[in-house]
Amino acid sequence: MMLTELERINAGKVRGLQAECTVLLKKNGDFPLDGPCRLALYGNGARNTLRGGTGSGEVYSHFTVSIEKALEKAGFTITTKNWLDEYDKDAKKSRKAFVEGIKQRAKEKHVSPIFEGMGAVMPEPEYDIPIECDGDAAVYVLSRICGEGNDRVAEKGDILLTDTEISTILGLYRKFDKFILVLNVGGPVDLTPVLDVENILLLSQLGALTGYAFSDILLGKKTPSGKLATTWTAWDAYPEIFDFGDAEDTRYKEGIYVGYRYFNTVGAKTLFPFGYGLSYTDFEIGATGTELNGENVTVSFIVENTGDFGGKEVVQLYISKPKGKLDQPKEELAGWVKTEKLDAKQITKTSVTFAMSDIASYDTESGSYILEKGDYVISYGNNSADITPCAIVRLSDDAVVKQVKNIGGTPDFEDYKPQVNTGEAGIEYEKTNASMPILVLDCNAVKKENPVYDTETEVTDEVKALSDEELIYLNIGAFFENGVGGSMIGNAGRLVAGAAGETTDKLRCKGIPSLSMADGPAGVRISQKYWVDEDGAHSVGNTMLEGLADFLPKPAVIMGKLLSKDKPRHGEKIETHYATAIPIGTALAQSWNLKLVERCGDIVGSEMEEFGVHLWLAPAMNIHRNIRCGRNFEYYSEDPLVSGKMAAAITKGVQKHKNCGVTIKHYCVNNQEYNRCFNNSIVSERAMREIYLKGYGICVKEAQPATVMSSYNLLNGIHTNERRDLLENVLRDEFGFKGSVMTDWLIASVPNLGTKHPKYSPSRIAAAGGEIVMPGSREDFEDMKTALNNGSLTRKQLEINATRLIRVIRLLTT
Repeated sequence: MMLTELERINAGKVRGLQAECTVLLKKNGDFPLDGPCRLALYGNGARNTLRGGTGSGEVYSHFTVSIEKALEKAGFTITTKNWLDEYDKDAKKSRKAFVEGIKQRAKEKHVSPIFEGMGAVMPEPEYDIPIECDGDAAVYVLSRICGEGNDRVAEKGDILLTDTEISTILGLYRKFDKFILVLNVGGPVDLTPVLDVENILLLSQLGALTGYAFSDILLGKKTPSGKLATTWTAWDAYPEIFDFGDAEDTRYKEGIYVGYRYFNTVGAKTLFPFGYGLSYTDFEIGATGTELNGENVTVSFIVENTGDFGGKEVVQLYISKPKGKLDQPKEELAGWVKTEKLDAKQITKTSVTFAMSDIASYDTESGSYILEKGDYVISYGNNSADITPCAIVRLSDDAVVKQVKNIGGTPDFEDYKPQVNTGEAGIEYEKTNASMPILVLDCNAVKKENPVYDTETEVTDEVKALSDEELIYLNIGAFFENGVGGSMIGNAGRLVAGAAGETTDKLRCKGIPSLSMADGPAGVRISQKYWVDEDGAHSVGNTMLEGLADFLPKPAVIMGKLLSKDKPRHGEKIETHYATAIPIGTALAQSWNLKLVERCGDIVGSEMEEFGVHLWLAPAMNIHRNIRCGRNFEYYSEDPLVSGKMAAAITKGVQKHKNCGVTIKHYCVNNQEYNRCFNNSIVSERAMREIYLKGYGICVKEAQPATVMSSYNLLNGIHTNERRDLLENVLRDEFGFKGSVMTDWLIASVPNLGTKHPKYSPSRIAAAGGEIVMPGSREDFEDMKTALNNGSLTRKQLEINATRLIRVIRLLTT
């Protein structure tokens, strides 16, 4: 296999950063190994190592290196080839039965097997294969896959371990002196039954070179330095308030108490807390001073590597707010810093700075972000459950940080409030640690914002000269007039083969080119092989998402091959573009390294530039509200600060490249895949602003992404893409967004699994300030034309939408 020069360079970059995305959950000192040896390798991920999840997050990588291959290349002798062969046979049988089950359920529901099967995960099968092989050490690789279109289930083979997995893992632990459990997963699994195991590595899913990441770590060439971006705990420890899985309405009753904000506040014990992660070495962190400069708080630290290996540590800063009008979580993340690599016994100095205005809470009654008077206790540590108070910032009066409009509607419930004294941590800390410095903050020093709403976009003369029909075409994606070519899985590109779609090409004669869009967020998803004729670029072979072709009836497969234009008709040359699969979003967040994430964005941007892709349909930055969400692997964290900072970093990396932009998604409160196009997220405004919108604001203010993608779901009864308060008042007026808003791919044939909520309306989307309805269709065009004629959609709004879109087009094509 020959790699292109760009592939070779980017593969080297990915291999160099992968270990920082892995999290060592348990250790006893047996690892790393001194060198290659006879190794007993087990588990569903040993040979079939997962590089990422399914759906839009897939990348058609040139190759994938399994753990088995990587270990053999590193010099290990695998003693369990027969076991792996037998497992493959059992898995193949289970896959066949699983596919038939999908087809049968689709038939009963009167829906396409594609919709029923998209994102569906085959539960790990039970098997009866003895573990009789020997070796100098043993490894069990546990894999779990999830993806777009379906959610995870709390059943054996998914979130829960199977009986066979438990018995095999514990059997290996007892049999071998050196044993490590490796988790090749995109999200948490309940490890309660196997917690006796003394070495556990969360490898995650790191792209095409995942296997090499493990071989490097096993031999000590690399040291794990990641921290969890989401709490891991037993399934039965999750509270019932986390409403999830209803087809029609999902009530976010937990309010702001998401993830560690809940567990830490109520004192619930977790398996592995937010921010947790070990290393081959050990560190000591000490706070050396706290300074207040205006509203900015800086805490300085000394970090010492006290162990025998080199490694990196993450210093995390948490804030505990005073009790006042608003209830508060016990603590929330205020900032962090990751050290450079420290050699054994090396000491370094570092610091973390945050602005007090950035930790303001939202008061729905007054429509304002506020800092309530009292003591703000600052604590530090290397995970959320092990922190030490180091200073108090005292505020003598309430401070209004930002006065805003109420948005989003009102839920039909009151948010959950823990029955604990959540806001009195400051008093207790002051009693137990009188030596802590108290820094008095002047209310006048707090940064104030006063958003200006409904400012008018100046329409250009170029746009004013366009006809009504031309304006409508600009407001929808490029579509095939005969209805052939577009698809729910995004393969409508004519500029770039296998791309997800494009803006209209009908105005090229007027100097307005179209933009090519490619899916992500684990790399650029386009076809590997293609050819070009007078009609544009065409993919060679099947471009359907991996695994979905299994669900098609045989006649449909045959007809698709007959009608497809999958090979040149007149001898055109077959070209290639191979993209690099980078670590999944959750793994990137686990690095807690913004420079690393920006480097991944640089990898993506370099390939976009090479392939002619203008917009990357990523990063995805929804919150890990519930571990059952099928797309959590694409998303960063349960914490909005982590999510926003990571999205900003990767945006900067991509957009440093000429004519390359990102699309942050899915805006917003889109945390369930089941019936995602018609599910209504019922959320309080405080939870929306403090948890689900905050990350978008951080990304926009720090990196100004080219576009934002609205989500499928409804918010308090109205589709998010039809909410002017979200698209205009919050996104543009409060956050300062300058780009364009597109919809997620709105496919008319997607079934509504409920009965309650209506379908989206393209004309209402345009009226709300949505500039691009994707992927576009003749029906979308006619809907907007009718609305324009009856006055429910104005030409003025279409002109505003066109002006904004053309501004982005010029930015990305000149």
